[in-house]
Amino acid sequence: MARILLVEDEVDLLETVRDWLTEDSYVVETTNSGEDALAMLTRQDYDVLILDWMLPGKSGLEVCTAYRSRGGNAAILMLTARRSLSSKESAFEGGADDYLTKPFKLRELSARIKALLRRMKPASLNRHQVGDLTIDRRTFQVLNGTTELHLLPKEFSILELLMQEPGKVWSVEDIITQTWGQDSEVVPETVRSHIRSIRKKIDRPSGESLIANVHGIGYRFEPPA
Repeated sequence: MARILLVEDEVDLLETVRDWLTEDSYVVETTNSGEDALAMLTRQDYDVLILDWMLPGKSGLEVCTAYRSRGGNAAILMLTARRSLSSKESAFEGGADDYLTKPFKLRELSARIKALLRRMKPASLNRHQVGDLTIDRRTFQVLNGTTELHLLPKEFSILELLMQEPGKVWSVEDIITQTWGQDSEVVPETVRSHIRSIRKKIDRPSGESLIANVHGIGYRFEPPA
């Protein structure tokens, strides 16, 4: 699943966009500070940065320029109320890939993010296969051999997370953070319910589950022998 860093100092807008993108199956981390954003970018890789231009301290454009100067290659979308051609030129010259003026429709934001991800990632990274199970983040398809499995959006996100590193143990708390977001109030039973549903859809009736319980910790994806 794509990981997004959202940098916005308007609290209501930040929360609205974060919740919208989380429901759109992205992992979203947030900050309202340009300085904090640069620090986060040294600790974590992101697929997309959404940067408000006008921030206290370092502006979104300064964050963009600094990030590009040290080799950062995530897609960057600038958010701003500035509409002049010169402002857009400054954003693109500073390393932005796209530019969206406020106010904007959330559906347009989603469309632009999907377009950025298509351009920034080669098709091979959109498709991941372990054994007979294939997951395609571009089309949101899950295939068992040639048979398409119908997973709900959050089920898809959890399965994608577990399949990224077969054998790695993910705690319930990590799954919640990665799938619903760092400020989510989702309870562990919700994760367990989703895991049960995923197992019913991906497991063979006569075989062991592809998703193993690790008692007291969480879950791991175990490829078939």
